[in-house]
Amino acid sequence: MTSPAGDLFAVAESRAPIVLGAQACVLRGFAVDRAPQLLAGVEAIAAAAAFRHLVTPGGRRMAVAMTCCGTLGWTSDARGYRYERADPLTGHAWPAMPGSFATLASEAAQAAGFDGFVPDSVLVNRYVPGTKLSLHQDRDECDLAHPIVSVSLGLPATFQFGGDARGDRVARIALFHGDVVVWGGVDRLRHHGILPLADGHHELTGAARINLTFRRAG
Repeated sequence: MTSPAGDLFAVAESRAPIVLGAQACVLRGFAVDRAPQLLAGVEAIAAAAAFRHLVTPGGRRMAVAMTCCGTLGWTSDARGYRYERADPLTGHAWPAMPGSFATLASEAAQAAGFDGFVPDSVLVNRYVPGTKLSLHQDRDECDLAHPIVSVSLGLPATFQFGGDARGDRVARIALFHGDVVVWGGVDRLRHHGILPLADGHHELTGAARINLTFRRAG
């Protein structure tokens, strides 16, 4: 079975960066060569802090399964969206962030014009065909001066990148295995999301897309 893009590995033909805004871009294929190492890290993280479907403050079950690593992990329940130092499911500290993760995030941020980015939290999202992520802003972090670094692995997806207001015009960009999106500065609070994932199969992830979102939360 091939991916919706017609390519088993689902990588973009060109690695030229795509400009999304004054301080936002897609780094095509930036993480391709490190994908096996990153996915091995995801497997180890999930063994210590299992993927789960969080519940929104309004009681809605999130379609995307997630887990975290780093000093802080993002969570949600009836009390709201927030970062916690311990995994609510186990009461233990979140798994440590692999060095390969932190290095990739720092290098991608620098390539996009953000020097000195040191993440302390990684959200690991797992998408299966049909799942999506509605437009939202990443605004639960203490200091919004730091960028967001988002890594795509596995099946391709359609990324939506809007404006500061939810009703602003939304651009749609195809993301492939190994692509990294970085946004910060004047673009830090732009709305973004993922359209429903199409059916497909990827050699490294099977019928799934893995997304690593690096943040400076504390």
